[in-house]
Amino acid sequence: MHSGASAPGPIPGPRPDAIPAPSRHPSSAVETMSLRISATLAQPGPAARPGWSRLALPADLGECVADRLDLGEGLALVHSQYTPVRDLIEENAAAHGGRTLVITLALGGVSAYRGADGAELDFRGGQTTVTAFRRHLGERRYLGGSTVSQLRLLVGEAALRRYAGEAQAEALFGAGGLRRLAQGRTSADLAAVAAELARASDPLDTHIKALTLLSRQLRALAPTPAAGRFSQADIARLERAHALMREQMDRELTVQYLCLATGLNEFKLKQGFRALYGDSPMRLLTGMRMRRAWELLEGGCQVAQAAYQVGYRHPANFSAAFTRFHGRAPKSVFGKRG
Repeated sequence: MHSGASAPGPIPGPRPDAIPAPSRHPSSAVETMSLRISATLAQPGPAARPGWSRLALPADLGECVADRLDLGEGLALVHSQYTPVRDLIEENAAAHGGRTLVITLALGGVSAYRGADGAELDFRGGQTTVTAFRRHLGERRYLGGSTVSQLRLLVGEAALRRYAGEAQAEALFGAGGLRRLAQGRTSADLAAVAAELARASDPLDTHIKALTLLSRQLRALAPTPAAGRFSQADIARLERAHALMREQMDRELTVQYLCLATGLNEFKLKQGFRALYGDSPMRLLTGMRMRRAWELLEGGCQVAQAAYQVGYRHPANFSAAFTRFHGRAPKSVFGKRG
């Protein structure tokens, strides 16, 4: 990623060069001129390489395939190539078990993504885009008669914490929702790595190149450390406060309690959290609670029980907070896993 890539942050409104929909027709005609399908329409097909699995859309829609290689330890590589016979809108629901970082190298063609929450992304050949999300509802859009080739590295939450560290992982994921962390022209060395990954067949070689790609992107996204702002002892206390929030989210945690438990004053706690994790302690705590609540509800936990386990004594307050964070009521998630 070149140095001009955009800094981490939530996705803004449509940019002047964004693709509102990949259609040659006016936007008012997009829905009628484009074929809308569900991603579940794709069916398993013969794999192109050993160890990979393939999903393909029906042949009458065009040549549209996505090959996936699970690398283990929360990493997966997806090489997709779509040439639809007509403008295509593919609905999808990213139902990964946790938050996910995605590095997309657009090898050729133009496509777009539109989230149910209004977030928009465009992917153009020769560009690299880095995003973070959790269970994002949206749709991919393709132009009929045009070929779109993309290579995506999917990095699960546990893997990102392992390779990037707790602080950088939390800063990249942010409070939730779809985030465009960076987008810019693919450098020559990354383009070479992408080309090798797109045709690689040796599992070990593929794994090494995938980690190389991840390492370069993480270095590009890492904030420049502010020398001397925090001692190692301060950082250890901040990490302890962060761990306490995870371990004791069922309690009525306050900034004052975290200060007493770690020996930090309020100013240093708040300043340190923004520097290390990219947000305030209470906003991070809310994010932790809401993500844990989703998992509990999805596993069959009752709303009142889930509320209590993430620190809410009044289910009504929990329901309001959950709906604000996820855009869905808790009852709509209940028992969805499996």
